[in-house]
Amino acid sequence: MPCHRCGARQTDPVRGASPWRRGVRAGEQVLVCPDCQRGRDWTADLAHCAACGSPRLVRALGNTQCKDCGAEDHVTPEAAATPERAEAATESRSGVTTLSEDVHAALERHFGQRTD
Repeated sequence: MPCHRCGARQTDPVRGASPWRRGVRAGEQVLVCPDCQRGRDWTADLAHCAACGSPRLVRALGNTQCKDCGAEDHVTPEAAATPERAEAATESRSGVTTLSEDVHAALERHFGQRTD
């Protein structure tokens, strides 16, 4: 799953905790890469726990759970996207390949044949 803000894809993990963070946006679990986390307000477009205000939410089997307080399905909606945010998201995703395109290219590199 790519970063929901810039489209960067995760690389093979190294030992230890992942620097990528999970969140919930529009009812779906998303990931945020370390580079996007350096931004001032990287949690503004994520949903927050209604009980404790934390953006550290995970989705599993249709349920949303707060990683900080353990509350389930108590979520406040994410902040409305401003025009500037929408434009930045469009610009950052332009030129990003889809997963199926990445897989197609990898198969072509590995097997040395076209799969059209």
